[in-house]
Amino acid sequence: MYQAIVFFPLLGFLVAGLFGRTIGARPSEVVTTSLLFIACLLSWIAFFGVGFGEHDTRVQVMQWIHVGDLKVDWAFRIDTMTVIMLIVVTTVSSLVHLYSIGYMHEDPSRPRFFAYLSLFTFAMLMLVTADNLLQLFFGWEGVGLASYLLIGFWYQKPSANAAAMKAFVVNRVGDFGFMLGIFAIFVMTGSIAFEQVFAAAPSLAGKTIPFLGHHWDAPTVIALLLFIGAMGKSAQFLLHTWLPDAMEGPTPVSALIHAATMVTAGVFMVARMSPIFELSQTALNVVMLTGATTAMFAATVALVQNDIKKVIAYSTCSQLGYMFVAMGAGAYSIGVFHLVTHACFKALLFLGAGSVINAMHHEQDMRNMGGLAKKIPFTYAMMLIGTLAITGFPFLAGYYSKDAIIESAWASHNYFGLYGWVMTVAAAALTSFYSWRLIFLTFHGHPHDHHHYEAAHESPRVMTIPLGVLAVGSVIAGFALYNVFVGEGVHHFFRHSIFMAAENHILHDIHDIPLWAKYLPTLMMVLGFVIAYWFYVVDRTVPVALAKSQDALYQFLLNKWYFDELYDRIFVKPALWIGRLLWKRGDGTIIDGFGPNGVSSRVLDVTRGVVRLQTGYLYHYAFVMLIGVAAFITWFMFAGV
Repeated sequence: MYQAIVFFPLLGFLVAGLFGRTIGARPSEVVTTSLLFIACLLSWIAFFGVGFGEHDTRVQVMQWIHVGDLKVDWAFRIDTMTVIMLIVVTTVSSLVHLYSIGYMHEDPSRPRFFAYLSLFTFAMLMLVTADNLLQLFFGWEGVGLASYLLIGFWYQKPSANAAAMKAFVVNRVGDFGFMLGIFAIFVMTGSIAFEQVFAAAPSLAGKTIPFLGHHWDAPTVIALLLFIGAMGKSAQFLLHTWLPDAMEGPTPVSALIHAATMVTAGVFMVARMSPIFELSQTALNVVMLTGATTAMFAATVALVQNDIKKVIAYSTCSQLGYMFVAMGAGAYSIGVFHLVTHACFKALLFLGAGSVINAMHHEQDMRNMGGLAKKIPFTYAMMLIGTLAITGFPFLAGYYSKDAIIESAWASHNYFGLYGWVMTVAAAALTSFYSWRLIFLTFHGHPHDHHHYEAAHESPRVMTIPLGVLAVGSVIAGFALYNVFVGEGVHHFFRHSIFMAAENHILHDIHDIPLWAKYLPTLMMVLGFVIAYWFYVVDRTVPVALAKSQDALYQFLLNKWYFDELYDRIFVKPALWIGRLLWKRGDGTIIDGFGPNGVSSRVLDVTRGVVRLQTGYLYHYAFVMLIGVAAFITWFMFAGV
């Protein structure tokens, strides 16, 4: 069964990728989508089996690498963490495949698109089922490749190519740290298989890694290197710049990659490596600091974005920050809880945005929308559910998972715990504001583009069915799963898939926080809604006047804190200058000048001189012969021969 879950998407990729032009677009869509739904069904069977009954298991596929002390098998690690990710990945991916049949119906390259979607799903499944760090890294790089292909799917657009390259390069920065972390684990434990690494983890306490004349705490170094990889993949502060630009890909790509699957790989990896992170409070402090900063930073930028997809993209970045706050607090199961609920409502919001874009004939600027609630009422209702869920409206999915994260920050003994709590509470207010701003600008008020508005229509059923399914998940996932992620059933449910040290009582402590701290996030949610309603329903002149009066702040947020410009000045331009210097001076002047070009130039100079000696006049040759004879006689005379 597990082999089928993992390899059915690969089969779909091979069919659509190799034979898509031969069999046509519709068979490619049907084959890939059908295989994904079968994998999804099997994943749900596995979830109810492993999560609530069967013991964890290991499924051997083949022997992979046996070189010296390095022994790596290709095997599937099936435990609670795995089956949770299986249902998230296959459910969202199958719905995205179905949705894409309607969204991409006019694109002539549909077989290639569906092949890329299936390739991405296979790589993500390889990642979450990995039994060792090398297999995990294979899936890690596989989703990076598929992300590059999907973001740049419309390669005729220079902006899409640039966005794909940017995502690829920024992720390589994080992946370099991840690789170093894997190397360090092998050096310190002698293995990269999870079972052996986790068994050896307690022995790492007190060990050091020598570097630059200093001995560094081994668990801290390993955990921080692994977290650098997570920062790149999950778009955390400083390595976040690729995520908003990735919206250049088709909207289903945004839902699949940047809402529910690839960007959560970093969260999954940190939870999976919890036995290592539990050994280093310093590493957990860094995780908390980074996550809280990301949650607040991305929320501030989302306040002023006008592209409907970029608002949701920065929202994704912010919500990922929430997940890492939970990880920093040691509440790994709560972070995974938000990963699951976030997959429902964020995929719903992205696909809902795609339905809006489809209705508006690919218009994405919210300033050109308005009044669409009457034209596309079902999409409006679905977007309302997604918005209520992400803002933490009582009893919807986000209310349970996001509030649990905020409570864990309050209750944690992390050095940055208070900072994490303040940032996440403030971000809750901003999340409510920018989410309702999107709703009011898009669906309320008067239409600003009458031509597109008059032609707007509801999406076909193949696009609305996935919205309905995700809306159900956004409503019920929170209270249905709260007990097994946060309540009394946590330790039984996760068993050996998440490790928490004996002194880690965060899941108990969150139930003892003051009532005012517990309900403050809900108050912030209401405050954000009220301000958004005032700004964009009651009096729309207020935000315009505020932007003009605070132009410097507005431009600062609109330009994303100028990170792109800053990186361009610090990294890109110096790299280009060094590249040109090495090219023009190093390669051109020195290497070619003294090497191939220099030698060939000297040969040409000599041959030109020799050629000039060959004049063709007989008296010139006679004169040379006479000089030669005179020189020969002179040599004989003075040499005494």
